[in-house]
Amino acid sequence: MRMATWEHAGTVASGVVLGDGDDTRVHAFPGGETGLDAVRLGLDGLLALGADATATDGVPLVDVRLLPPLEAPTVRDFVAFEEHVEGVVKGVGDGGTVVPEWYEAPTFYFTNPYALVGSGADVAVPPGCSVLDFELEVAAVVGAEGTDLDPATAARHVVGYTVLNDWSARDLQRREMRVSLGPAKGKDFATTLGPWLVTADELADRVDADGFLRLLMTVEVNGVEVGRDLLSNMGWPFGDLVAYASRGTWVRPGDVLGSGTCGNGGCLGELWGRNGRQDPPPLRPGDVVTMTVEGIGTISNRVVEGRSAPVVPPARPRSRDRA
Repeated sequence: MRMATWEHAGTVASGVVLGDGDDTRVHAFPGGETGLDAVRLGLDGLLALGADATATDGVPLVDVRLLPPLEAPTVRDFVAFEEHVEGVVKGVGDGGTVVPEWYEAPTFYFTNPYALVGSGADVAVPPGCSVLDFELEVAAVVGAEGTDLDPATAARHVVGYTVLNDWSARDLQRREMRVSLGPAKGKDFATTLGPWLVTADELADRVDADGFLRLLMTVEVNGVEVGRDLLSNMGWPFGDLVAYASRGTWVRPGDVLGSGTCGNGGCLGELWGRNGRQDPPPLRPGDVVTMTVEGIGTISNRVVEGRSAPVVPPARPRSRDRA
């Protein structure tokens, strides 16, 4: 099942997507449930609610504005592709190799749930940024709460998957991470989720014996392919990511966990590290970034001019006065 959230005629609704091509229509949940409401029901409850939605009148997909499939309470973004890490550190790291700590545990950061956008939305260059990049990812969405989960149990907590673009201001990110903290403003201005959530049962036949999803991922800029990889090239399957996220705390329905950027051109930063120069160039206003993941769908966003923001002064030098 494909679950989406959309705006039509001034009203926001969530429901299921049926059909293909020009015959695709969206059908709202009959009780007015939001995407987060539906995910909270777990996989079985979501599928039952979706079956009820098929009896409602549908609206052509071309007539709606897609939003993120749900309002996520938290967004964790991992860095689970070794090839991506290897390429990026060649451009910004010390020594150009993957650090041993990467292999020890799946690392993630929390990004901004208030900055989620849907496919088709314009993405503005953030204030102060001149080196804008994309990141091609897949996100798993949690459908049941849990704590200290083992990987097998954690995998069953995933209700579905969506495509994620972790937009990145590389120049802002580079400064922040020199403080050994972050990223922060280099990441929190926009994250695309969409075009919808595909329930886990739809992709069960694509899971291999080790729990990895074998799905083709591609990204284009202005219609020219820049990168492609397989989701199964992750260092850890999603069950491991959910399990690690739940260690010493809780994961709850609606939590979004990004795979991290795939390799082989999943972002420009990786290519810059491998090429030794900014080729292809950073994104500019007018560029259109399109990402497709087999079995899930396609998201596309146009980069637009950003706005200026008030200047925050640098730190005051430490005072030598003593009380």
